[in-house]
Amino acid sequence: MDLKQIAKDTAKTLISYLTYQAMRTVLAQLGETDPPRAFWLQQFSARQNLQDGEAYLRALLAERPELAYRIMTVREHIAAEVADYLPEMAKTGIQQANMEHRRDHLERITSATESLPVTHPEAGSPSSAQDSIPETE
Repeated sequence: MDLKQIAKDTAKTLISYLTYQAMRTVLAQLGETDPPRAFWLQQFSARQNLQDGEAYLRALLAERPELAYRIMTVREHIAAEVADYLPEMAKTGIQQANMEHRRDHLERITSATESLPVTHPEAGSPSSAQDSIPETE
């Protein structure tokens, strides 16, 4: 496991996501102040691949540099605002999600096991799971 590469890939994904969020913020602002530019940005964004935020910004810089600079500024602001608590939120979120997945899985396999008939090897006949529990004295 190459943790350094995982960290680089995660950072790239996060940067692209922040670019997307910044574009949505700018789009909302333009929708209120300059609807024709908002329409243009929406059309441009639908044509471009926002999965790669850096490629998106390069393409936007070639066509409308003022919008690209605005998105970069908003992206930087969002990053500054969330950077401090993002690592702890990610860790906590993953731990909670994992716990939920494990609990749900355990509930599913437990209920599936209880509903299956148990076959006694010596008798060859199915019986309920409760019948297969040995009695204690």
